[in-house]
Amino acid sequence: MTSPATLVWAVRLLLAEAAGLIVLTAYLMVLDVTADAGSLAVAISLTVLAAIGAAAVFLVGRALARRSARARGPAIVVQLFIIASGGFLLQTGPAWAGVLMMVLGVAVALLCLLPPTTRALGLD
Repeated sequence: MTSPATLVWAVRLLLAEAAGLIVLTAYLMVLDVTADAGSLAVAISLTVLAAIGAAAVFLVGRALARRSARARGPAIVVQLFIIASGGFLLQTGPAWAGVLMMVLGVAVALLCLLPPTTRALGLD
C-alpha cells in the first residue's frame, strides 16, 4: 500500500528538520572548540541538547514513515516548538528565518492532520 502524498511530504519535511538540527549541532561543535573556559560547560550542554533534538526528530520522522499512529502526536509537538522558535526569531532576528520556520511548522502540522494522513495512520 502506498502512502498518501500528505504523509510522504510530512515525513520529508520532518527529516529535513532533523537534517537542519544536525547542521546546527555541527556548527555548535565548531563554536565549542573556540568557547571560553568559563562557558565551555554551557556550550557543550547546548550542543548535546541539539544532538538529542536531531535524533528525536529523526526517530519521529522514521516512525511516521512506518505509519505509526503514535508518532503523529510527537510530530505535532515538534512543530509547535518550531513555530515558537520562529516567533522568537521574528522578534529578535533574522525575521526571514522566523517566518520560514513558522510556515514550515504550520505546514508540517497541517500535513499530519489532513484526512489522507489520518486514514493512512489508521486513526480515521
